[in-house]
Amino acid sequence: MVRMADVAREAGVSAMTVSNVLNQRRPVAAATRARVLAAAESLGYEVNLTARHLSAGRTDTVALIVPSFHDYFGEVADEIAPLIEAEGRHLVLERTSASPEQEMESLSIARLQLYDGVLLSVASLDRQQLERVRTSKPIVLLGERDAPDRFDHVRLANEEGARLATAHMIERGSRRIVALGCTLERGHTMNSDRRVGWELAHEQAGLPVDERLVVPIATYSSQAARAALEGAIAAGLEFDAVFAATDVIALGAVAALADHRLRVPEDVQLAGFDNLDVSRFVPPGITSIDPNHQGVAQHAVRLLHRRMADGAAPAEHIVVPVDLVVRGSTRP
Repeated sequence: MVRMADVAREAGVSAMTVSNVLNQRRPVAAATRARVLAAAESLGYEVNLTARHLSAGRTDTVALIVPSFHDYFGEVADEIAPLIEAEGRHLVLERTSASPEQEMESLSIARLQLYDGVLLSVASLDRQQLERVRTSKPIVLLGERDAPDRFDHVRLANEEGARLATAHMIERGSRRIVALGCTLERGHTMNSDRRVGWELAHEQAGLPVDERLVVPIATYSSQAARAALEGAIAAGLEFDAVFAATDVIALGAVAALADHRLRVPEDVQLAGFDNLDVSRFVPPGITSIDPNHQGVAQHAVRLLHRRMADGAAPAEHIVVPVDLVVRGSTRP
């Protein structure tokens, strides 16, 4: 392994001069600099970037930690990556599988030392668990879970999005709308917040809220959504529309409705949430709530850069607005 001392000997300079050239710490005469670089190249010397970064107190790396690399999280990562790279840093992805243990491990002191900052999409940790995190490392939280006020936090307008989608189908004649993938449990989670929006649309339209229409699912997958809706149909639940808590859940609903020869949107209207690319191509095209992936990414990266520059800055809590994208799964 070629050492810095070997380069110094080859170039006829001191090891300190080699360090100044390779680490760009102090100006060095052009001729000397050229001689050092030529010696390093001829000997095959490689700069130890890890050591350089640790000595400088930075890694030039940012972590995006998410429950999954699929669907919504993959599309958000695609928006975040170029913003991080534009600052000369690298983006590293970590997956927690929505495990509270893995989420907490990602915030351990040892793990945080690997990065200049962390963007964490919280799926399982509650406020009390997050309160126990003690670090000066820049952290921005993403997602719908309640978090301590001291953390910068970016979340979606979940209630408003669910209200928009549900109201859209009410305006087009539906009166019994299943809330597929939502939950009757209280507290700030994605599926409870979206149920609240579903309820609000009914209340604003003067319609009764029938909690039997809230159909939870075992896991956030199309397969689980299909099974849950087929179970509701088999049990005799009457409905004329489905609000799916996510587009992945909406895809499962499409399959369940087709299994029972229910036409979309003639027999049953359908709307999802996330506006995934695939939603455009599943016939007849799924009406969905656009969560503004670009806005989420821009706010998250802005807050992280701000936190890196000033660790004492007051925390910001951002609610990103959403919009309704109408396609063929709801009636004209």
